[in-house]
Amino acid sequence: MNLSSNVPEKNASGVLGSSYSRRHRLLRWPIFSLVVLFVMICLAVFAPIIVPHDENLGFLEDRHQPPVLFGGTSNHILGTDSLGRDVFSRVVYGARISMLSALTALVIGGAIGTALGIFAGYMGGWVDELIMRLVDVKFSIPLILIAFAMVVIFSPSFGLLLGLLTMFVWGQFTRQVRAEVLVIKTTDYVAAARTWGASPAQIMYRHIFPGVISTVLMIATFQSGAVILAEATLSFLGAGVPPPSPSWGAMIADGRLYLDTAWWVSLAPGIAMGLFIAAITLLGDWLRDYWDPKLRQL
Repeated sequence: MNLSSNVPEKNASGVLGSSYSRRHRLLRWPIFSLVVLFVMICLAVFAPIIVPHDENLGFLEDRHQPPVLFGGTSNHILGTDSLGRDVFSRVVYGARISMLSALTALVIGGAIGTALGIFAGYMGGWVDELIMRLVDVKFSIPLILIAFAMVVIFSPSFGLLLGLLTMFVWGQFTRQVRAEVLVIKTTDYVAAARTWGASPAQIMYRHIFPGVISTVLMIATFQSGAVILAEATLSFLGAGVPPPSPSWGAMIADGRLYLDTAWWVSLAPGIAMGLFIAAITLLGDWLRDYWDPKLRQL
């Protein structure tokens, strides 16, 4: 048996073939994550053009029609819910609401958490102690408990959802960025900037912040899946976007009473949410390996 049959052939100069090299480089990119995210973002952005029906309009005579692959009609490719609304249209618009809420919460919460992390790590002393105790308090209080208290005081709304999700994410940014700053502030270029008379604000903005951008982006990708899941949980429990606006969590909650007869109502948004979380998590894992010089050489 020829043991060398599976070994890539080399050209005359001893270099692996160009086709193998291209394939090897291609496999190092997160193709699955990029394709899934691209498709979902396009669906969310161009939802008014793509969807065939109004996401909030339904007819009771069309209720619980199965998907087209299970005996339904091509007019409702993913079936209809208990009010006769098109499931595909609601899943697409649900992606728009879920992604917009997650993006807004990550931008606001990430900015707050990054600023606090840089300030705590660089200043140290009682400032660091105070900020980190606030982070500990934040992690000690469950999000669901805060959500129920806020819903009792205020009625469910998109603004309340964004506030809850922002509270959910800022602490992780603060902890990770602070750990990075504790290392960066001991570097030579920071010491040189301090020697040349740069103020603490200038050092934190011009010299430390650029050094933590990669960490912030990596945390954001990892937290995106958690924020989507948190939004779905809040919407499932009635603390998210008020009806009839669709979100993935609210759609899963709407279909939980009909799992034996109309399982597609909950399954379709569940699959969409699972694909998005898997894609964004794999992308974050790839970014972590890409930005780590040790892992990049493997």
